[in-house]
Amino acid sequence: MYVRTIKRKNKDGSSVEYVQLAHNLWNKNKGFAQAQVIYSFGRREQLDIEAIKRLVNSLCRFLDPEDEINAKSSGDDLKFIKARPCGGAYLLKELWKRLNIDKRLETVLKDRSFTAPIKQALFAMVANRALAPSSKLAIEQWAAEGVFLGTEEDLQVQHFYRAMDFLLEHTEDIQKEVFWSTASLLNLTVDLIFFDTTNTYFEIDEPGASELKAYGKSKDKRDDLPLVTIGLAVTREGIPVKCWILPGNQHDAKIVDRIQKDLNAWNIGRVVWVMDRGMAGDENRRILQRAGGQYILGEKLRGVHLNEAALSHPGRFKVVRDNLHVKEVFAGEGTGRRRYVIAYNPEQAEVDRFNRNKTLDRLRCELDALNKPKRRKGSKAQCNVLLNKSMARYVKELKSGKLKIDNAKVKQEEKLDGKYLLSTSDQHLSAEDIALGYKQLMEVERAFRTLKGSLSLRPIYHSKDERIRSHVLLCWLALLLIRIAEIETAMTWPKIKHTMQRLSLVEFLTKDGRILQHTELIADQRNILNKLKIKPPKTVFKVDLAA
Repeated sequence: MYVRTIKRKNKDGSSVEYVQLAHNLWNKNKGFAQAQVIYSFGRREQLDIEAIKRLVNSLCRFLDPEDEINAKSSGDDLKFIKARPCGGAYLLKELWKRLNIDKRLETVLKDRSFTAPIKQALFAMVANRALAPSSKLAIEQWAAEGVFLGTEEDLQVQHFYRAMDFLLEHTEDIQKEVFWSTASLLNLTVDLIFFDTTNTYFEIDEPGASELKAYGKSKDKRDDLPLVTIGLAVTREGIPVKCWILPGNQHDAKIVDRIQKDLNAWNIGRVVWVMDRGMAGDENRRILQRAGGQYILGEKLRGVHLNEAALSHPGRFKVVRDNLHVKEVFAGEGTGRRRYVIAYNPEQAEVDRFNRNKTLDRLRCELDALNKPKRRKGSKAQCNVLLNKSMARYVKELKSGKLKIDNAKVKQEEKLDGKYLLSTSDQHLSAEDIALGYKQLMEVERAFRTLKGSLSLRPIYHSKDERIRSHVLLCWLALLLIRIAEIETAMTWPKIKHTMQRLSLVEFLTKDGRILQHTELIADQRNILNKLKIKPPKTVFKVDLAA
């Protein structure tokens, strides 16, 4: 397909030139190609030049930035050198500034005699986590060739490691400043703070001398590898408030004292802590109520007398939503009296019932084989049934050594279908608010999925404890930025990143010098920037005139 011009002479001797869009078609009968006109633009002197420009720009939306520039540029006086994606980094840097992270770093750095570009190195590592996660060694080449970070600063690996040490040294100050800037920026409500932990593993033979790396219960089912525990506090909007890096063998229930003291030091005010059942315990309840705090805790459904008494309490459920019914009960006497909320999900009840029936069907088959007359008591197959987590709860052993299904336990389990139990120290929150607040605990789980997925928390390429702590803090900062972007745009980060990375900075070389220019913003990019209250980048970023 091409543009051609044809001329026609008038009777008065004048000539008229027409512009057409055409392509060649092979004529089988004549044995050669013939031009076929697709569209006629009309007479050359009457062309709508602005309409043609709009058409060219519209077609260029389907090209890569390099091809777009080559399509638009012409002549030997303008030479295209290279193009680097810059849209994602531009968005992150503007959010970085809105949170006053750059100003806080300047304040802390002003009394230090660093010659290394600490601020630039820190932002480069955070942007790398959000855009193209890689090792610190690989970031050097990525920052130089794979992206434009808003500055032409020459960043080296040594700068990244110095910046990581600096971040760790001032982590408390930076996290506190970032939190208050974020709270002011988004008008956050911090009456509910959600907290949970996860862990990540290291694919090494031995943990070596380390306060962090230790063997424990892996949430990724890798108990054979040394672990590091990561705690995360999140607001009801899903904004990460603060993170903690703890030893891999640290039990969840032992963490509460530290995280409560750390956030109390920020003078946040009245806070209701929302935690899962791994944090429940009488000591933790007392800790969470220090300085006027309150709690909403997930409770175990089995094995705790007070909890079982609450679950057996009579009363009707109130329908809050189709998939959420609630009932408020009290259990215990005197100072041990506790407020509970029982939540019931009919849809989950059906799932629990289906799974239990499958387990029971499998158990019946196993018991039929085990209880044959010639089968030996205490066989390996019998032990496997008794040790199986899903089947053992429905089994009882007779005096004869045979196993049978315990129908009383089955009925007891049926009563728990679709239910979860919550306890709270707050006497003012309604049962509905307590149940809905606890359901928001999934925001922490979502944050952990982002850390391990989009931000590639693992694998961690560092072995020293201080490097590991810094790496997790960098991931936390990246999580903060992308979560703000998601909340304000109502889009997922992968979608935002894909759209913004089409914005590139292009380098031209002319006889008069060098020009750095952004490609033209498309409608989707403008929409994202508008929602984030970010001004579009200047078309011409920089001009270097030849000497």
